[in-house]
Amino acid sequence: QVQPVESGGDLVQPGGSLRLACAGRGLSYYSIGWFRQAPGKEREGVACISTDETNTYYPDAVKGRFTISRDRAKNMVYLQMNNLKPEDTAVYFCAARYSLSSDTGTYYTMADEYEYWGQGTQVTVSS
Repeated sequence: QVQPVESGGDLVQPGGSLRLACAGRGLSYYSIGWFRQAPGKEREGVACISTDETNTYYPDAVKGRFTISRDRAKNMVYLQMNNLKPEDTAVYFCAARYSLSSDTGTYYTMADEYEYWGQGTQVTVSS
């Protein structure tokens, strides 16, 4: 069982960048997704990465601006966010799903496919 912990949220101006981090003991054995939730809106996925790092997914809203990566040796997953926009303002969550050896190349895009969630980190994009 893993407990993801997010960090790196901050206040940033439009056009700026942030790197979020997700840490957790044994995280290298899990498929990871980053989700966000803005006030009054549903939680939405912004990036996913398979356990073996071979596959990633981004929705159109962030494609070309966000990059997910992982350092399996350090049990860390990162979300690099560039060219941030006010509509990116939200609480960002890291979610983990344990991978069987047959599923290490699979990523998951839906929130209910994940088993473990962090507490979230606030990202505010404003001038």
